[in-house]
Amino acid sequence: MSVRELVVLGTASQVPTRHRNHNGYLLRWDGEGLLFDPGEGTQRQMLRAGVSAHDINRICVTHFHGDHSLGVAGVIQRINLDQVPHPVSAHYPASGQRFFDRLRYATAYRETVKLKEVPVAADGLVARTGGYTLHAHRLSHPVESYGYRLVEPDGRRMLPEKLAAYGIKGPDVGRLQREGELGGVTLDDVSEVRRGQRFAFVMDTRLCDGVHVLAEGCDMLVIESTFLDEDGRLAAEHGHLTAGQAGLVAHRGGVRHLVLTHFSQRYTDAAAEFERQARAAGFDGEVTVARDLWRIPVPKRS
Repeated sequence: MSVRELVVLGTASQVPTRHRNHNGYLLRWDGEGLLFDPGEGTQRQMLRAGVSAHDINRICVTHFHGDHSLGVAGVIQRINLDQVPHPVSAHYPASGQRFFDRLRYATAYRETVKLKEVPVAADGLVARTGGYTLHAHRLSHPVESYGYRLVEPDGRRMLPEKLAAYGIKGPDVGRLQREGELGGVTLDDVSEVRRGQRFAFVMDTRLCDGVHVLAEGCDMLVIESTFLDEDGRLAAEHGHLTAGQAGLVAHRGGVRHLVLTHFSQRYTDAAAEFERQARAAGFDGEVTVARDLWRIPVPKRS
């Protein structure tokens, strides 16, 4: 059975706390796993969350600040130690190639797995599979940063009542799907578009065009909300978002499920306030203020 869920490995920003590890998020998308921004301690969090190296098909790094990338070294070595049987792709800002090289070869180990480096140098498509496309868009942060957007292709939903009305059944249904027409009946006559699902991952950034492009029409938006609104000046100075800004992005983008994360250590127990401020910005969909080791399902198709 296909599974689409976000496994939260860490939710802290620059400094981890007693209850929050550095960043780390694994998106399970059917038979694949996309690991986003593995910070320090990601291997340990994977163990606690029931995630293995074999679950990883892609590593996606938004930028090279330590809380988003120091775990890359350990994760890559673990992938090789466990002899993961499939190739793994790594996406990261091309301007940080020297950092990726240092992390990949931080210490001696035996390489047993093909790791394909796919650096990101501009907005656009970075990967295409049979089940989705992966896009990157530039964000606004003191160092070059990209967010990621996964898009499932649109499909078709067959309508049983329409098929019955035209007397189409059994093997003829498959033939109509393959050929697009059967005895004067077109696919449009007996089906409707099934919109593909969309997921976006937005980390360290100020409000910018890229944030809105990534969020548009998403079933799930995972987005940083490092600060509460009253600390908006600090957010702007350091290239971050507030809870209210994250809520505004989700509201304008028509997001279905908003996942807030990447919290400053200054807030020890403010989950309710993060949600309140996101909703005060106009967002009325589902909100999750993420905690380490939570599993958050991607919403079912509407």
